[in-house]
Amino acid sequence: MALSRSARRSSRWLALATAVASAATIAAAPAAPAATPGAPGIGDPYFPNLGNGGYTPLHYDLGVSYHPDSGRLDGRTTLSARATQSLSSFDLDLQKLTVDQVRVDGRPARFSRTGDELVVRPGRPLSRGERFTVTVVYHGVPQPLSGPIVFGSQYGWMKTKDGVFVACEPNAASTWFPSSDHPDEKATYDIRIDAPKGLTGVSNGRLVGSGEHGDRAWFHWRESRPMAPYLATATIGKFDVRTGTTPGGTPIYVATDPTLPTGKVDVYGVTAEATDYWSKLFGPYPFEETGAIVDDMPQAGFSLEVQSKPAYSAVRSESTIVHELAHQWFGDSVSVRQWKDIWLNEGFATYAQWLWAEHRGTASAHDAFRKAYAAAPADDAFWKIKVSDPQRDTMFSDAVYERGAMTLQALRERIGDRAFFRLLPAWTARHRYGNADTADFIALAEKISGQRLGDLFHTWLDTQSRPALPGA
Repeated sequence: MALSRSARRSSRWLALATAVASAATIAAAPAAPAATPGAPGIGDPYFPNLGNGGYTPLHYDLGVSYHPDSGRLDGRTTLSARATQSLSSFDLDLQKLTVDQVRVDGRPARFSRTGDELVVRPGRPLSRGERFTVTVVYHGVPQPLSGPIVFGSQYGWMKTKDGVFVACEPNAASTWFPSSDHPDEKATYDIRIDAPKGLTGVSNGRLVGSGEHGDRAWFHWRESRPMAPYLATATIGKFDVRTGTTPGGTPIYVATDPTLPTGKVDVYGVTAEATDYWSKLFGPYPFEETGAIVDDMPQAGFSLEVQSKPAYSAVRSESTIVHELAHQWFGDSVSVRQWKDIWLNEGFATYAQWLWAEHRGTASAHDAFRKAYAAAPADDAFWKIKVSDPQRDTMFSDAVYERGAMTLQALRERIGDRAFFRLLPAWTARHRYGNADTADFIALAEKISGQRLGDLFHTWLDTQSRPALPGA
């Protein structure tokens, strides 16, 4: 089609006007936000610098090579993440280990250390919403943490006679790999362990590969469900391994130090039975594999609900096993949003011990509640802990465990068994693989029961005195 001269002239004027208007529009468009540093922590009052701001962790590809004779660890961690703001720099949590190299999206990045923070400055700013990877190569001799938080016990990366026992709650994941070390910062994991031949490396999820090369052995584990960093492990030692499936069909992997006395507890059998029973009460088992790591580690005065495979020190019992397995729902799949809500982990797992006794027919939860209540007189320091906010150094006090369990039994007696046993699987389904807090639990309990329950939770979680027994 041809245009007349006047039409061509009109067309030129129209094009010119459009260009001018476009230029004005471009000039008036708001400038992109300036890139700024991500925060060094996510703001948990108990651990202000744990976790990191400015990005969301998505996946860790974590490789560790351990040398038991020297205690040296050589590590390479690649974190895939998404920026939640325009970033000029961002932090990772890493305690004491020496950083050799950092790359962002495969390119060298500048880095510096500020206390337990590794500050990374990529070669270009990262845009909000952008996915990126950061790879850290590092080495050193990891040191366990200690102090009042975990009963005065050491925790984290702990040497054993033949390897290492790794149990990191609440803040020790960053003693062995760079991370955003807070339970509200979940991600999936590939964990590759390299160790001397003859030793076994055990970690989370499923074993997707293993082999030997020269005098070394390697193990590749994959946790495809979101996991808080403190639940990750790379426990290494001589283990007898038994695998199979529970009667309900869940794969099971139990690694036991052969030097430990056999004892009276069938760890494999109890793990299988409890996994299946909790699946009926709490909802479907949330992970691809269940199991246990049973190591000779008497210095660790605790066991830990390592995701998919609880880790047990030399001291273990049936009651401990059912407690740690209950955590797979309460603590691992549904994790706390802040550490002050730790009763949502420990109170529920302790209550599970009462439910197990009820299941076995040895005692009712009603009687267990009253026995625990009677054991602490009104003037006992037990009642002075505010369970809803127990403070950092007493976050694992007996009151958090037992008064947390008492709260659940008081709730059960208020709303009745039908509503209570609807509530438990509803809670684990609503927040599966996520995070929640006390207010979320109260809201769901009120919705399911149709009752106002604020007074009950205030009495049992907030007050710093001995409440009256329900029905008394």
